[in-house]
Amino acid sequence: MSTIKPYSRFSGLEPLIVRPETNFINVGERTNVTGSKKFARLIRENKYEEALSVARQQVENGAQVIDVNMDDALLDGVHAMTTFLNLLQSEPDIARIPVMIDSSKFEIINAGLKCVQGKCIVNSISMKEGEAKFIEQAIICKMFGAAVIVMAFDEKGQADTKDRKVEICHRAYKILTEQVGFDPQDIIFDPNIFAIATGLEEHNNYGVDFIEATKEIKQLMPLTKISGGVSNLSFSFRGNEHVREAMHSVFLYYAIKAGMDMGIVNAGQLVVYDEIEPQLKKLCEDVILNRNNDNNEATEKLIVFAETVKADGKVTVKDEAWRNASVEERLKHSLVNGITDYIDADTEEARQKYARPLEVIEGPLMAGMDVVGDLFGSGKMFLPQVVKSARVMKKSVAVLTPYIEQEKEDRKQAHLAAGTVNEESAGAAKILLATVKGDVHDIGKNIVGVVLGCNGYDIKDMGVMVPADKILDEAEKFGADIIGLSGLITPSLDEMVHVAHEMKRRGMKQPLLIGGATTSRMHTAVKIAPQYGNGVVHVLDASRSVTVAGSLLNREQKEDFLVGVNTEYLKLKEDFDNKKNSEAIPVICRSSKE
Repeated sequence: MSTIKPYSRFSGLEPLIVRPETNFINVGERTNVTGSKKFARLIRENKYEEALSVARQQVENGAQVIDVNMDDALLDGVHAMTTFLNLLQSEPDIARIPVMIDSSKFEIINAGLKCVQGKCIVNSISMKEGEAKFIEQAIICKMFGAAVIVMAFDEKGQADTKDRKVEICHRAYKILTEQVGFDPQDIIFDPNIFAIATGLEEHNNYGVDFIEATKEIKQLMPLTKISGGVSNLSFSFRGNEHVREAMHSVFLYYAIKAGMDMGIVNAGQLVVYDEIEPQLKKLCEDVILNRNNDNNEATEKLIVFAETVKADGKVTVKDEAWRNASVEERLKHSLVNGITDYIDADTEEARQKYARPLEVIEGPLMAGMDVVGDLFGSGKMFLPQVVKSARVMKKSVAVLTPYIEQEKEDRKQAHLAAGTVNEESAGAAKILLATVKGDVHDIGKNIVGVVLGCNGYDIKDMGVMVPADKILDEAEKFGADIIGLSGLITPSLDEMVHVAHEMKRRGMKQPLLIGGATTSRMHTAVKIAPQYGNGVVHVLDASRSVTVAGSLLNREQKEDFLVGVNTEYLKLKEDFDNKKNSEAIPVICRSSKE
């Protein structure tokens, strides 16, 4: 009698059996409102039938599993997931492959489980809220016959080192197999692919940590599978698809050899490893494997190469003609290009030209950072370059700081002599930053901290997974002038609404900055701003934080700035409410899976 081999088995209308000879499984990523602008637009406009074309294209491009994610704070996620999956199941050419129900909210996963046929994959569950919640969610997934992706995420936060990744995955494995009754082959681990080449040295080993953890997890728990969101790796190079595709292929080459079984990728944009031009391949390998990367040397070389690709292969010849421009233009050029060679001399020249040293910061330096913000926002600059710009800013501010401090001291002495001394702190303005409860993503927040710190602000970074009460207690203790909240996953947006509500309840006065990949002006206007009346501002990216903070801390500018923001947000909320009322449609519903 033949025995059933313990292979991982998934299915739509057709089975997908993961055998030893099975190569890497592509999970199509474009039916994801956070990963595809086109798909997100179609879902928001209730064009579900048209949105099916995105799914069909993914299948045609070679996706073997299709990832469906409806995590958008301005969407009814349960309705959107239910509607789309019910339509998808009626399309045999799409429904033939397994579905990956992807959400940060378990209520959306639960809704999706009631719609799919065959054996789907749930993405994801974790121990971030403790073992009891993890077991409860795992039991529900098992009742529906689903396989589960388990994030390397526990009560302490998201695993970033190899040892933490292995430790959390092994702990989850024992719970699932010994307490819940999962077959090992129905467990898929996601040991967290994080962005590398960000310009921050502590991120440089993230690729190596994933690859080494994958190898160890597969040795320790051989029947389990390994997955990950591959596009996270190259986030620093958004806007340069040529470099991103090469990074993904190089990473997968090494990760698959280590035991990675599947990954969420754009199936139509994977370049063949052997066809990557040798120079780019070596640069990608140096960055991904963290070779020759002391002082970000490998990162810098990849950035330089990326620039030549964006310029259609034309290598830019070093041109010093910009040194003949005005001091304002020279400062801007140095900031945009991350050049520190002349910044001390140019800053000193500007200081002598302007009446007060602070005017150099508020004038030409801020103008330069505005240009950086425009370029980064349009995908013409990369994240590591923004960090370099911030460091140029820091050097310039360091030149000006002694003069600014002396001016403050002179003003204080003048007040003392006149008997009108003001006890108001002459120190730097204080800004408190935190990633909200339930979220461990902090790359954006870290960049904001670097940029603001380089501009002379006193930064207190509370880290990740910080509850509302802890944020607000610390804000009062620290004497924060501004509070900044960060988050990447959709539940973070709900937590930000809660923080704003608590600030109002406590009678706080500090302006509130909102930032992170899933945040938006629209969500801030519709959901967060109505909760708090003393200033809520969405900050598009790190470089923008400088000008926003400057406007909020300038007594002469603050009122007009907030009036402008509030007027804009009220209009956005009104437009959203009107559109929502006019587009209300009935929910397509189907009974629970038997």
